[in-house]
Amino acid sequence: MQQDMTTGSVARHILDFTIPIAIGNVLQQVYNMTDTAIVGHALGPQALAAVGSTGTIMFLVTGFAQGMTNGFAVLTSQRFGAGDNEGVRRSVASGLALSLLCTVGLTVGFSVFMRKMLTMMHTPDDIYDMAYIYILIIALGIVTTILYNLFSGFLRAVGNSRAPLVFLIISATLNTILDLWMIIGLHMGVAGAAWATVISQGVSAFLCLAFLLKKVRMLIPLRGEWRPKREHVRFQMTMGLLMAMQYGITAIGTMIMQGAINLFGSTAVAAFTAASKIQSIVTQPMPAIGTTMANFCGQNWGKHTLSRIKKGVRTATGMMVVYSVLAALLLKCMLPTMMGLFFSRGTDIQSLMPWAETYIFLSMLFFIPLSMIFICRNSLEGCGYATLTVISGIVELAARWVMATIATHTHSYLLSVAGDPAAWLAAGIYTTVALLVLIKHLEKEPLAI
Repeated sequence: MQQDMTTGSVARHILDFTIPIAIGNVLQQVYNMTDTAIVGHALGPQALAAVGSTGTIMFLVTGFAQGMTNGFAVLTSQRFGAGDNEGVRRSVASGLALSLLCTVGLTVGFSVFMRKMLTMMHTPDDIYDMAYIYILIIALGIVTTILYNLFSGFLRAVGNSRAPLVFLIISATLNTILDLWMIIGLHMGVAGAAWATVISQGVSAFLCLAFLLKKVRMLIPLRGEWRPKREHVRFQMTMGLLMAMQYGITAIGTMIMQGAINLFGSTAVAAFTAASKIQSIVTQPMPAIGTTMANFCGQNWGKHTLSRIKKGVRTATGMMVVYSVLAALLLKCMLPTMMGLFFSRGTDIQSLMPWAETYIFLSMLFFIPLSMIFICRNSLEGCGYATLTVISGIVELAARWVMATIATHTHSYLLSVAGDPAAWLAAGIYTTVALLVLIKHLEKEPLAI
């Protein structure tokens, strides 16, 4: 059930841990794409554009939740690597308490400010109401996102990346069934797509909890361990907020970029939505190896094995350079075919292709910097240096803001979609340099860890 990554083959540990996460991430994107495709086929391009226009807000909602819960689980991986079983259980107790507390604040906050966010993003009038209904339901169901990410984060912290994959497969299948039933059978429109997502996420959270209670008892606090330690709460809250901020800052940058794209109308938004979904599927091994590095570095940080952390970073980098090249080639060849999956036969795909190709062909040139963001940023987080990753989010935000500002004034779609590549290049350089500098510092002062 557990995997100790502080001994044995580094490459084997990284591959064994990454592959289930990558499969899970791809499935997550596939069922998000299925959600989008069903909307596009059953409800038309406007409904697809409505769902797509909320993508960056959805990333803000789910990304904030994911960043926060991943931050809470960093302490769990460090205590597991150090062989401190009581510390592992206490970190679970405090992480759960903090998650439930944050759920209330996030649900209220996102619900209250949702209309303002859609307005700030220049959401087209013809899709505004549908977009609001969809994203409001997602925000109201954020508790399911938080609990699933928290429980799966605890499992990964002790080296188990396979159980969350199983639950995600079940959730993805359920989501597709509910999509078809609620959108086509019950005629619930985009609201049906949103409820299908929330319900399926809730099922995966429940299955994770049941698995923890039955199979991974080492993560269940004993009597007397439910009262959180002050130092644990301080560390987890700091890491959780910093990592959530990093996701939040990145999401704000993508919202600015989406706002610039929205100015080109619902056709451009629909094409960009489909293209970005396709690109996201192809690049899912990158965040997967990032999750691996967070847990790999967390465990080895707890055991104070800096040399193994360095070897892990080198191994992951080599793997991702090769994959980035292959992913770019695959995307270039498969784009026309995959675009057709999102729209009904009556849709003029050729009118959408120029918008989609502009974004895809520009993005794939910067896949290597994108992969370095995940490797270096998550390695820093696993070692407890989340402050440095927040700065990477600010770098991304600045790059997207500059590109969106210029694009808005010049009315250039090319510059609007260049926000992602610019952000990847800037943040990729920053995170790589930040990790190298930190490693050099720790080599001179090893007692710092």
